[in-house]
Amino acid sequence: MSSSSTPDPSTEQSYSTMATADVEAIGAHCQMSFCHQLDFLPFRCESCKGKYCLDHRSETAHSCPNAGAWARARAAQERANYTPSPKPSVLTHESQCSEPSCKTLINTALVPGVECNACNRSYCLKHRLRETHDCAKLTPIGARANKEKGLNALAKLRAWGQAKQKSMAAPTTTTTSAKPSTSSAKPQTPAQRLRATAELKKNAKGDAKVAMEKRIYINVEASADTTKAKHPTGQFFYSSEWSIGRILDLAAKSLQVENLNNRVEGEEDKLRVFHVEGGRLLDFGEKLGAAVKTGNTIVLLRGVGPPVPDLIVLDP
Repeated sequence: MSSSSTPDPSTEQSYSTMATADVEAIGAHCQMSFCHQLDFLPFRCESCKGKYCLDHRSETAHSCPNAGAWARARAAQERANYTPSPKPSVLTHESQCSEPSCKTLINTALVPGVECNACNRSYCLKHRLRETHDCAKLTPIGARANKEKGLNALAKLRAWGQAKQKSMAAPTTTTTSAKPSTSSAKPQTPAQRLRATAELKKNAKGDAKVAMEKRIYINVEASADTTKAKHPTGQFFYSSEWSIGRILDLAAKSLQVENLNNRVEGEEDKLRVFHVEGGRLLDFGEKLGAAVKTGNTIVLLRGVGPPVPDLIVLDP
């Protein structure tokens, strides 16, 4: 009878089933001294290489003279294939308590980290209170980035305010080579203001269902970087009881401005409403009648951040 291939020491049992090609047509007899049962599919002991029947296939059942050999071979192979896991890295500042004098490793199963909402740092339980890590003397993490964003927004608002102030102060002129400016100049006399208001009411578009006594007629513009329209300006009337958020939605649709306010979290892509005469950004929850008057101008700006209280943009 031909022997089978070399056994795999990684097997989970001390015996293996003989392949059909390794067994003679009449099978093999169990090598247990008092058994010798003919088995057509005998088992081979991986320790002593003997062939046995089903009842005597284990090392204990046939009193294997080389018991444990297969287990030792398997363990040796596992040791040869073993790759030790990398040693833990040296403690870094990110994995330690943020208190400089403390070396406690945090964010472990035994020592959780506690983040301070004021300075945005993580501390161990001992230094979790603001008094214990001198929180008042620390600059919050991320404060500089927020400050820079705020300054950029302020600069953008100032640029808009100065440009609108100049355009409203300049007299309205027309030439044969160019169309009149869509931005009306600021009327200088009461008669001019009355005529401008009458013209605004005549050209303004809006919902006809809005009661006449509640209508506020305003000029609406959009910055060039927010719209695909050829002339991003318009004259509209809205209800004085509508919120600024609703006005923004309607104006953005009319001026073909992409409005992502309900789909984004950051201020970089959000639209805000800038009131030119008031020199400030309007909050979404404000009522139009409480902030804007007929004849005023609002501008849709993107990425200028939330409204800042008492922020006067126009020069006195």
